[in-house]
Amino acid sequence: MTVTIEDIRQAADEIRGEVVRTPFVHAKRLSKILDCELYLKLESQQFSGSFKDRGALYRIKNLTDAQKEKGVIAMSAGNHAQGVALHANRMGIPATIVMPETAPFSKIERTRALGAKVILSGETLDDSRKVVDEIVAKDGLTFVHPYDDEHVIAGQGTIGLEMLEEQPDLDAIIVPIGGGGILSGISLAANAINPDIELYGVEANLFPSMSQALKHQPATSGGSTMADGIAVKEPGVITREIIDQLVEEIFLVDESQIETAILTLVEEQKVVSEGAGATGVAAILNNPEKFKGKKIATVICGGNIDARMLSGLLMRGLMRDGRLVRIRTEMVDQPGLLAKISSEIGKARGNIIDVMHQRHFYDVPAKMVEIDFIIETRDSEHVDEIVERLQEMGISTRILSSRSTD
Repeated sequence: MTVTIEDIRQAADEIRGEVVRTPFVHAKRLSKILDCELYLKLESQQFSGSFKDRGALYRIKNLTDAQKEKGVIAMSAGNHAQGVALHANRMGIPATIVMPETAPFSKIERTRALGAKVILSGETLDDSRKVVDEIVAKDGLTFVHPYDDEHVIAGQGTIGLEMLEEQPDLDAIIVPIGGGGILSGISLAANAINPDIELYGVEANLFPSMSQALKHQPATSGGSTMADGIAVKEPGVITREIIDQLVEEIFLVDESQIETAILTLVEEQKVVSEGAGATGVAAILNNPEKFKGKKIATVICGGNIDARMLSGLLMRGLMRDGRLVRIRTEMVDQPGLLAKISSEIGKARGNIIDVMHQRHFYDVPAKMVEIDFIIETRDSEHVDEIVERLQEMGISTRILSSRSTD
């Protein structure tokens, strides 16, 4: 392995004061739920919203004067883009970022706002790499790789140093994997300080590139994932070697598990995470026996979630838990009945969010009306109570769905 603990300590010295030493918090509520002692390293609190600040800064600080003058180029779905753009702009270095056309709007605009020239090309990072290579060959820019670079790995490894300075007796660390830069860096730091620490990685099951590479399996990565920050088809060569030697196991988590983890972090810990950042928590939630009774940590590696997506996830969570429900009533169309039903729902302590009438469609009898209510409730039992009260009034009532898409 070409990156050492001395390299990581050197990186820590060089970037100190130019990146945030992020909070490393005890997740008390989640610890109680999971019967373990869980700590969260909140890299979402970096200025750019992700851990990428560290590796990008350390790589840029090690450019030659000639390289700085010509400028840098990077490929990224958003977080590495912002890290490179931020520090290049701060140091007066021109930066070009090639991003997939599928990158979230919020990440694209933030990257532009940080002073970088943004080029949108392709659907994945692998597509973007082709454009990067063309520009490097044509204009002589220096490529700042998002993960497969010794300086980048050393920069990300400073996270591990900080974690073990504050909690030296950790039993295990669980880290998301895209190309493997952050897991490689943390693993090198943790293993050098305490070789007994168990190290685990987590991938989105639509992009199991590192798992498959280590097992010499055919690559199957592809698809649309909310963990876009780790949607990497081709893992790093340097990172693969490090992870193969130091990491015990790589977990795979699906989209529903990632969604649950995002919601759990918001509700239980008041922490906003993007999909990739929540995968460590997703792995812990879905493997509780492995970590029961242990002192463990994971990295919330980014918080750059699109506001619209977060809003949708929160609403879906409410519906799934029975705290927001849509019911349909069918009744004779007569004055005062809507007020009577609304009053009954209010007496049952349901909070009506929205009401929709249907009386002009062919499938509704001429003397009848269908009225849909979207109601905020305590839980599923409360929903059943409301439905039962309406049916006792002689109002035909049914629950349409617990899903916002229905």
